[in-house]
Amino acid sequence: MTTTPHRRHLPAVPALPLSVLGRRAGSTAVTPIDDDVSSVVAWAWYVDGVRKPAESMAEAARQAQAGEGFVWLGLKDPGDADLEALSSEFALHPLAIEDAVHGHDRSKLETFGDDLFMVISTVAYVDHEEMTENSEVVTTGQVMIFLGDHFVITVRRGEHAQLSALRRALEGDPERLARGPWEVLYAVTDKIIDDYLAVVDEIETDVDEVESAVFARGGSHEVDRVYQLKRELIEFKRCVLPLGAPLLRLATRELPVVPPQARAYFRELADHHTQVREAVASFDEVLSSILQAGLARASVADNEDMRKISAWVAIVAVPTMIAGIYGMNFENMPELKWHYGYYGALGLIAVVMVALYIGFKRNRWL
Repeated sequence: MTTTPHRRHLPAVPALPLSVLGRRAGSTAVTPIDDDVSSVVAWAWYVDGVRKPAESMAEAARQAQAGEGFVWLGLKDPGDADLEALSSEFALHPLAIEDAVHGHDRSKLETFGDDLFMVISTVAYVDHEEMTENSEVVTTGQVMIFLGDHFVITVRRGEHAQLSALRRALEGDPERLARGPWEVLYAVTDKIIDDYLAVVDEIETDVDEVESAVFARGGSHEVDRVYQLKRELIEFKRCVLPLGAPLLRLATRELPVVPPQARAYFRELADHHTQVREAVASFDEVLSSILQAGLARASVADNEDMRKISAWVAIVAVPTMIAGIYGMNFENMPELKWHYGYYGALGLIAVVMVALYIGFKRNRWL
């Protein structure tokens, strides 16, 4: 049985300040507002999936509260003043406002009465010509979503995961927007998980390059690159893994604003998220194996170097030892009075050194 989410009827409130509402929704294109004027990137009022003109966002919000569609407001790095004004208009919970202002370390999903508040960590891949020990692989940010039965507020922190293209795509498919605000939540989450998958593809290329470098001839000193990629992978993992619990709740639990028929869509997202988690775990295991193999190879190379050094030290020690013995200036020493004693000592040194060299060479110390 399909249930209709409970619709709240909030009392009318004064219009928001001009710094927040300083634009109209008459055009069908999304025109961003300058950052020095407001944190509002775009807003629109949708009725049956179609964007409608409105005198102001406050007026559109009142129409949406009366049961006519919903308002979608997009913000970029908002401050306290903007969110406090919005909290009075949309009755946002103070704890959710605090998270939106200061950010949150992990993805999460919370319910406040008939509203949802979701935090999703975002990840973008940083292009680099070659993987080095100082390369930055991923950069992170956040998207926070306030979801009610007549509004969606998306708050973006970070320079990636822009939602303007997503808004245009949804406006081009009114049937999706007509499903209600939860469709925006689904679309935003779907986009972010698609970004995860794109990062996975790029990291896979980096892992292959690092593996080739470590196991190439003379590549035993490339272990630092493995460490760097592993550190970046840990950062990626910290963003990806916490999203699993919110997706599970959306896919299996009864939540306000999200109708039962929407759970199948979020189950699909949970499957895609599982694919990302498995890929990250696989990369972690591969890098650990590469790291262990690289360290073992470096250890073997160090041992070979030490054997060579030891062999040459033993060879060079022969003339030092003989010269030291004959340099003690004792009178009764073998062959000390011999006419060819000097040449005999040099010959003895040469014979012993050659013999040691041949012995070390046969035992592969040199």
